[in-house]
Amino acid sequence: MTVSSVLPTSASSNAAATPTATAADTSDRFLKLLVAQMQSQDPLSPMDNAQVTSQMAQINTVSGIQTLNTSVQALSTQFVQMQALQGATLVGHDVVVPGNSLSIVDGQGAGGYELASAASGVKIDVLSPSGQVVDSIDIGAQSSGMHSFNWPAGTATEGSGLTFRVTAKSGTTTLTATPLMRDLVDAVSASGNTLSLELQKSGNVPYSTVKAFN
Repeated sequence: MTVSSVLPTSASSNAAATPTATAADTSDRFLKLLVAQMQSQDPLSPMDNAQVTSQMAQINTVSGIQTLNTSVQALSTQFVQMQALQGATLVGHDVVVPGNSLSIVDGQGAGGYELASAASGVKIDVLSPSGQVVDSIDIGAQSSGMHSFNWPAGTATEGSGLTFRVTAKSGTTTLTATPLMRDLVDAVSASGNTLSLELQKSGNVPYSTVKAFN
């Protein structure tokens, strides 16, 4: 007899198992079957001690894994709850997330970008709501990582709906450049193991997408 004769080994047998089945129930069934096998064994050909020890080790391993999974799930839930409490302090504050909406305050436009590698030249195009280029900024060489920029907005306001586009190159090669924007946190929510932020412009986004906090 082996552990495979006690534990479900297919999707169909798993589906048939009762929801209340636990590691203790499985161990109990295993031990009862093992004792029954030992009682009915041939005295002239008894079970090998190594085989019994191996089977006991297998059932202990399975029980330990089930207990570990339960502990990890509990820790994961507590971690999300702690994140939610910390995230609640962000309500009313700005965060930096992927996006290309231009933030304009007191006549100054602001945005950011993240470069996957160093660039020999970076260009920012400010775009109208229809996608037309309003102005361009040549920033020059930049290292990899996150960067910010400012743009004199003139009469433009936050409600003008301006966006921006980032073009980064290394020589003639176009590089990956992720636009970053400021957004205001309106609320924080937790669903399952996922913590989300409700942002004023971007809507609901995972907490993990936040690049920086202001």
